[in-house]
Amino acid sequence: MSIYVGNLSYQVTPGDITSVFAEYGTVKRVHLPTDRETSRPRGFGFVEMSTDAEEDAAIAALDGAEWMGRNLKVNKAKPREDQDNRGGGNRGGGNRGGGGGRY
Repeated sequence: MSIYVGNLSYQVTPGDITSVFAEYGTVKRVHLPTDRETSRPRGFGFVEMSTDAEEDAAIAALDGAEWMGRNLKVNKAKPREDQDNRGGGNRGGGNRGGGGGRY
């Protein structure tokens, strides 16, 4: 399982996150997603720790805590949904019609 960390400062680094969460156990991985077009941080991230007990301790201590001028949102990450299951059946391109016989 992993932890979702939201409302992060855009200046935060994986090392910053690791040092904060290491107070509650062993940090296995930190992932800070970036915007595809601008490569800028998106203001949230994910942390994986060694045990569920460590994750629970970090969540209890850090959810709502002020850090780098922001109040953190920390909770269990929800499993990522498949593209096909995001509310709407078939999202394939296919032939959308339109245009009709203009010559």
